[in-house]
Amino acid sequence: MKLKAVILVGGPEKGTRFRPLSLHLPKPLFPIAGFPLIHHHIEACCKVEEICEVLLIGSFQANDALKRFISREKKLFQKPINYLQEYSMLGTAGCIYHFRDVISNGQPDAFFLMHSDAYCDFPLKELIDFKEKFMPYLMMTVKLPKDQTLHYGCAGINNATNEIVHYRDKPASFVSRDINAGVFLLDFSIFETIGAHFQSKLTRNMSFSGLEEDSMDKMNRHNRISFESEVLPKLAGTGKLFAYRINRFWLSIKSAGSALYANRAILDSYRLKHPELLTEQDNCRGNVYIHPTAEVDPTALIGPNVTVAAGVIIGQGVRVRNSIILDAVELKNHSCILNSIIGWHCVVGEWARVEGTPTELNPDAPNATTDSFYLFDKHGKLLPSTTILGRDVRVPAEVVIRNSIVMPHKELHRGFQNQIIL
Repeated sequence: MKLKAVILVGGPEKGTRFRPLSLHLPKPLFPIAGFPLIHHHIEACCKVEEICEVLLIGSFQANDALKRFISREKKLFQKPINYLQEYSMLGTAGCIYHFRDVISNGQPDAFFLMHSDAYCDFPLKELIDFKEKFMPYLMMTVKLPKDQTLHYGCAGINNATNEIVHYRDKPASFVSRDINAGVFLLDFSIFETIGAHFQSKLTRNMSFSGLEEDSMDKMNRHNRISFESEVLPKLAGTGKLFAYRINRFWLSIKSAGSALYANRAILDSYRLKHPELLTEQDNCRGNVYIHPTAEVDPTALIGPNVTVAAGVIIGQGVRVRNSIILDAVELKNHSCILNSIIGWHCVVGEWARVEGTPTELNPDAPNATTDSFYLFDKHGKLLPSTTILGRDVRVPAEVVIRNSIVMPHKELHRGFQNQIIL
């Protein structure tokens, strides 16, 4: 079987919940456990022999950072990896329909469709083995706690046949604990379904008169096609859409805070997949990744669940736990970083403390997402969560920053708690 893989990376209009970390770098390129987020998706695809090409589709500008990343991935995995840029946001179905000729080039038998913000130990080989000829479209599903399902696409599944008989995207009331896990294996007949829907939608929108710019922009928005909210509900109950249920760790990476738990999960996976990436030193505890160019004083205590990026300087007596330290950060002597993400080029002063509230999964529901869908409680107060310092933030000596989000290029002069510093 010959396959391709398509990874949807979104665009600058998406990923707003990932701010301030996505203000200077596209969310798919944000480093988690030492590598950009979509590196882990590409690695999973390149391990499957049947996949002959990996395509990234999004509306980000193909800037130098993206070009360098793709070039490195090509050299690392020795497979064709290409980026296809949308001229505007076309929707999750519209973008693959727009590039249908590129995806079908070379006459592959089917293709994987993956969302870049869903992470797990991707069972791509198992999906190939599970798919039968009478299953044109296969969707990976996972069970979530009932109270979290309203934020995802929910599938009603026939337990005897695994057919998806009902599908609602982000329903107003409870439908099912089985949710769309963001990985599909699709036959190319899917483009006929999307094309028919596009034509009917285009016909409805032809009532626009004139070519005024605002009318054309509005028409483009109307012509976006969502795979989840428009295509999947039509396929459910037709005998064409089937579920592959997984019972393993799965995580939706929507907010900056969830990146911290993804960091923990990926570092843990390195124990089996890439033990050479974990740093084994006397001052490290648990799973720790330290870039070779980072300077860490031997009296500092690092870990568990810590990533230290390139060019970081960590001084004497520093304590770092359950955190991501991004490029060129300086942590001065005896500072303490707990449950936080420290942005590029930040400086944390001596004896300063930057601390967030850790998020733990329910051990009886290992597939639960760690996303905080609401920043504020009903009284308007910021909910305790991961502390995030944006790019180039200066924290003075001997202050405490707790459960706060600091926007880029800020020089703080005092401590903060439960604040968003704009």
